[in-house]
Amino acid sequence: MDTLTIKAKGISVTVDLTVGHLAEMTVDIDGRRLKPLHRAPWIDEPRETLPQDLPAGTVRLSGDFLCAPFSRSDVEEAPLHGWPANSPWDVVDSKATADGWRAVFRLQHKVMGATVEKILTLRDDHPFLYQEHVFSGGSGGISVAHHPMTVMKNGGKLAFSPKRFAATPDDPLEPDPARGRFRFAYPARSTDLTHFPAADGGTLDLTDYRMDQSREDFVTLVEADHGGPGWTALARQAEADLVLVLKNPAELPVTMLWISNGGRDYAPWSGRHRGVLGIEDGRTALGHATSLGDNWLKREGVATAFALAEGGNISFRHVIGALPQEAGGEPPRDIATAQGRMRLMAADGSTREVAFDSDFLRIGQSVSG
Repeated sequence: MDTLTIKAKGISVTVDLTVGHLAEMTVDIDGRRLKPLHRAPWIDEPRETLPQDLPAGTVRLSGDFLCAPFSRSDVEEAPLHGWPANSPWDVVDSKATADGWRAVFRLQHKVMGATVEKILTLRDDHPFLYQEHVFSGGSGGISVAHHPMTVMKNGGKLAFSPKRFAATPDDPLEPDPARGRFRFAYPARSTDLTHFPAADGGTLDLTDYRMDQSREDFVTLVEADHGGPGWTALARQAEADLVLVLKNPAELPVTMLWISNGGRDYAPWSGRHRGVLGIEDGRTALGHATSLGDNWLKREGVATAFALAEGGNISFRHVIGALPQEAGGEPPRDIATAQGRMRLMAADGSTREVAFDSDFLRIGQSVSG
């Protein structure tokens, strides 16, 4: 596999250059080694044993990757989730900095005529990966999303920055019971994330990832107007850690949860893709054409694409991190970032602080497009 590994004190990230996925991330902290990202179980299997029509991004499914567009590529011909998730990236620059490491990658394909670059920054003793994507030039509009995936042996508990509501699309991911199964009602909506409508007429708790529910589900969370960073925190029970994903809501106003727990019976999933959660922060609806046209999110006042322009640039930033905590622990009640620190507030009022680049997400700056 064509990879590049970048390192700073206490953290390393490996990029699969064949598809631009983050193949591995390790955080060494408090005497422990944490691995917050997922790697599909079929990656090391011979290609000929997998279905021949699989997109390259599914064949190499791992960690996090850029979707541009998110979901269907039905404006410009490309595989599911677009060329950034399915084709090679070149290394433009990769070198140590005064306080860590910085690497720049460029997608070999253009997207809607735009050149796409991925900038990864690691800082010494920061348990976070700082990412930025930059689109230069092009024309038309592009929907985007990050696609970080984590995996759990025994489920976990979730917490979020304030959300306006959660909603499922019109149709489930696996409507055919001969191929898979789902648990949410489709379409459905709730302002209470602990009581989301279920397919059986009851409710399900979006903050509780349970391993005893075989399912393939998808739900979109719309950020509330709270003035701080958007964040998702997952306390993985068996792994005894806390996975953190952060964004600027002005850039990426929705967080989409992909719950993949043995809910697909066909290859390569074959019921073995279990305990996986995608925490997919984006500026998108489902599909490129839908994102550019009239859609339900736009009617809620939510942007679903960036506007590209010749001679112009658009960019957005994202953060993934991991911290140790006790097995069976709870996620934080709130997260605040300021003055080079992140403060995590627990339900009992106690706090914990870690090093964090509080200027990186550019909260409060205007975003166009």
